[in-house]
Amino acid sequence: MRRHEFQPGRLIAGLVLLAVGVLSLLDATGRADLPWYAVVPMAAGGLTLAMLVGMTTYAVRRDRRERISESSER
Repeated sequence: MRRHEFQPGRLIAGLVLLAVGVLSLLDATGRADLPWYAVVPMAAGGLTLAMLVGMTTYAVRRDRRERISESSER
């Protein structure tokens, strides 16, 4: 497998959706009693956090690439 850049936004999104899936499974089996209005905001908030982390990561990496290209052009 080829190496790739670490993407923390995708990691957070995956963990949040995994947690929502586990909570839904626990609710379906009767081991937990979770109202739908508790799970939906958790998923939306987690995906929003993942989006913010992804945008921050992109901005930092873009800035680093621009600095490297400017220094190599000199």
